[in-house]
Amino acid sequence: MDEQLFFKKLNNLCTSKEIFYFLSSLEVMSDTMASGALQRISEIEVDENGLKNPGLLENEVFRALCFQFEFECSKLSNTGLLNALQALIKLRIDPQSTLMANLLSESEERLGKGQLTAENLCALGESVLELEGPSSATLEQIVNHMQEKDIERWSPREIVMVYKILQVTAKEGKQCQNLLNRLNSVTLRRVSQLSPNFASVILNSLVVLHQTQAVPLVTALCKESVKHVPYFTDHELVSVLEAFLYFGQKVQIFTEALERHVPMSILTMHPQTVSKVMQYCCKKMILSKPIFDAVAEGFISSADRLTTDQIAAYIIPFGTLNYLPPSASSLFRKLETVLHARLRHFQPHTLLNLLHSCVLIQRYPINFLPKIFSPYFLQKLQAQPPGLNRGVMFQLTHLFLTVTLECPFYEGPKLLPKYQVKLFPTLHSSPDVHLFKRVKNGLLYLLKKRIYFASEVSTPYFYVVDIEIKLDEEGFVLPAAQLEEVHRRIALCVDGQNRFCAHSHNLLGEEAIKQRHLQLLGYEVVQIPFFEIENLQNTRKMADYLHKKIFPCTYGLSN
Repeated sequence: MDEQLFFKKLNNLCTSKEIFYFLSSLEVMSDTMASGALQRISEIEVDENGLKNPGLLENEVFRALCFQFEFECSKLSNTGLLNALQALIKLRIDPQSTLMANLLSESEERLGKGQLTAENLCALGESVLELEGPSSATLEQIVNHMQEKDIERWSPREIVMVYKILQVTAKEGKQCQNLLNRLNSVTLRRVSQLSPNFASVILNSLVVLHQTQAVPLVTALCKESVKHVPYFTDHELVSVLEAFLYFGQKVQIFTEALERHVPMSILTMHPQTVSKVMQYCCKKMILSKPIFDAVAEGFISSADRLTTDQIAAYIIPFGTLNYLPPSASSLFRKLETVLHARLRHFQPHTLLNLLHSCVLIQRYPINFLPKIFSPYFLQKLQAQPPGLNRGVMFQLTHLFLTVTLECPFYEGPKLLPKYQVKLFPTLHSSPDVHLFKRVKNGLLYLLKKRIYFASEVSTPYFYVVDIEIKLDEEGFVLPAAQLEEVHRRIALCVDGQNRFCAHSHNLLGEEAIKQRHLQLLGYEVVQIPFFEIENLQNTRKMADYLHKKIFPCTYGLSN
C-alpha cells in the first residue's frame, strides 16, 4: 500500500482497535507509516488526563511496532525516528526504557552530525523539552543548529516551535537575539497564515522574551488576533490579553470583538479568563458596558465557585471605572453574601482593594469596616507585601473619610491617625498641564487679577483642589489668601482626558468620589471637562465659558 492511501485510511479510523486491525492486515509498511500509526494512536488515546486505556500498550501489534523501533532505529528515516519519539512520549512510555533511550540516542547522534532538517530540529526540540526540560544541553545544541538554517522557508508550525524553544532556553539565561531578530522578521510576513493557537503562542513567547523592540510584529499579531477572538481557547485568550497589557497595545476593534464574544460566552468561559478580560479593561481604562454587564450577570450566577482573587478581579474594575450595571443591586447583594461566608479566606490586601473599589461607586461595606480598621487586620496588612506603603494608607484613609462623610450612622472602630495620609496621591488626577494653563489664563482674563484664585490648594481633608475661588456673603470674589468673611468656596475641577475612562465622558471612580466628597465638605464643585473647552479658540472665549460656568447668575450682565 502506498503511503498516501495508507494515511488517508489511517486518518479515518477512530479507535486504537480499528488501527491495530488495519495494521495487522498489511504485509509491509515503511517506518514513516509505522510512526504515523503511533501518532494517530496517541491522538485518539490521550487526553488532558493522560492515557485513556493503558491496556493498549500490551497489544501485540503495538508491541511489534515498538520492537521494530527499538532494534532498528539506526535504519529509520529522520521523520520516522522523530515522529515515533514524539508519539511514544505522548503515550507515556517510560523515558528510562531501552526503547526511548535508543530513539533519543540515535536522534542526538544525527543532530551532532548535522543530518537534521529544520523540521527535524523542531520535532527533536519538542521531545527533548518533554523528556529533559529546559536545561538540557541537547536543547542548546538544537538552537545552535537552527541558527545555521534558512528560516525563510520554515512553516508556521516550525516557527512556533522555535519560539517555544527559545522561550524556555531564555529562562535558563541563554538568549539568541540574532536568531530572534531573523525569526521576528520572517514571522511578520507570515502573520496572516497563523492559526489562533499559533498567534497566541507567539505573542506569549514575545512577552517572555521581552521583545519590546519587535513593534511591527507585535502590532500585526494584535490586529490579526481580532478575527481569532471567537476561536481562541480560554488559555489562548489569556495569553493574548497578557501580550496586549505587556506591550501597551490598545486596538479598538479588538475591544469590539471582545464585546461581541464575552456576553455570548460568559457562562462557559473559565473564571481566570474573565478575570483577565476585566484586568485588561481596567488597566486600559476601557469602560465596555456590554462586557461589564455580562460579567456582573456571570458573577451573580457563579460567585460561589470563584476564588477570592477572582472575586476581586471581577468586582474592582466596576469601582475603578465608576460604573454600576443594570443588575447592580443583585450584584452587590451577592458580593455581600459571599463576603459574609468567606471573609477570612481573603488575603488582606485583596480585601482592602475590593472594599475600597466598592466605596468609589457608593456601595458602603459597613459590616466589614470594623475588621478593616482593627489593629489585628492592620498588622496583617503590614506583614504582607507591599506592607503599609503610601498607596495602602491612601486606601485606608479613603475608606475612613468615606464613612465619616457618607455614613454618619457608622459607629464602629475608627482609623487611627498614624495610619492616615495627610494628602491623597494624585494618581490619575494630576491636572492636564496644557488644559490647566488655558483655564488659568481664562480666569485671569475674567477676574482681572491673579490674587482672586489659587491653584492646587491642599485642603484639611486630604484632597487637592485644582483651583479655588472664595466669595463673600454678597457673592463678590475675595482674594485667595483671605481667611475672614469667606461665605462660599468654589472648587474648579479641571478634568483632562486622564480623569475619564478611555474614549468616554465617564469620570474614573477616584475622581468621582473626590468631587462628591468636596461637595460634602462644603465646596461648590464646578466641573471643567476637557471636552467642553478643547475647541475654545482663544482666551476671551475661555473667559466667557468660565463666566457662564462659575457665575451663571451674573452671566450676560455687564461687568
